[in-house]
Amino acid sequence: MSIPTFGVGTFRLQGQTVVDSVRNALDLGYRAIDTAQIYENEAEVGQAIAESGVRRDDLFVTTKIWVPNYAHGKLIPSLKDSLAKLRSDYVDLTLIHWPAPGNGVSIDEFMTALAEAKTQGLTRQIGISNFPIAETRAAIAAVGREQIATNQIELSPYLQNRKLTAFLQEQGIQVTSYMTLAYGKVLKDPVIGQIAQRHDVTPAQVALAWALQLGYAVIPSSTKRENLASNLLAQDLRLTDEDMAQIAALECDGREVNPQGLAAAWD
Repeated sequence: MSIPTFGVGTFRLQGQTVVDSVRNALDLGYRAIDTAQIYENEAEVGQAIAESGVRRDDLFVTTKIWVPNYAHGKLIPSLKDSLAKLRSDYVDLTLIHWPAPGNGVSIDEFMTALAEAKTQGLTRQIGISNFPIAETRAAIAAVGREQIATNQIELSPYLQNRKLTAFLQEQGIQVTSYMTLAYGKVLKDPVIGQIAQRHDVTPAQVALAWALQLGYAVIPSSTKRENLASNLLAQDLRLTDEDMAQIAALECDGREVNPQGLAAAWD
């Protein structure tokens, strides 16, 4: 099994807003949806899927286990609760959301519990999110490299994480990029804008195409149907070597997400 390279994210979207976003995305042809327990929108995502008319077998749904549910006795019950909200017997991918080194639950414990959830058929694939190299190595030691489908990490033209992505690709672990547009900041970047003009596309399409061309999966979100439709077109954009070199030069360690106590030391 593999990870779809293009999906729709739901971070920070709640209530009718997320219902509308997911339904629009599905109507436009998206088939991968990313959510998480901490987003508090799994029920709305489930509602949108149910109302869409799209067959569950045609979808790829990802959720993430939140920190209080990492302990061996809590992880599987919490995932079952997520499934009830999503109105599904399984998810396609379940991730550990953050390493949370101060949480008191070892990587071995929560990765073993996650693997058990897969064995029980609650999730078809498992993986990690926001894991630096050392913590990824520990996850591999716990369950085996072949079990870890992806590491979902913050990546954008301003935060290119080359050391970590190179390691993941060496290990055969799919890189999933979130925050690829850096909260919209890259949309105003003059270099990205010039590349977009050369190709007669949008800055968002350029940033997403950059990530796709590096072999990453992307999960951009939007509340606007026209942006959801436009983002999909990034899959058809091929950037030149010059374009890619110009974007590579934008690296500035521009991290947008760094929750205290949840992150290990960044590479």
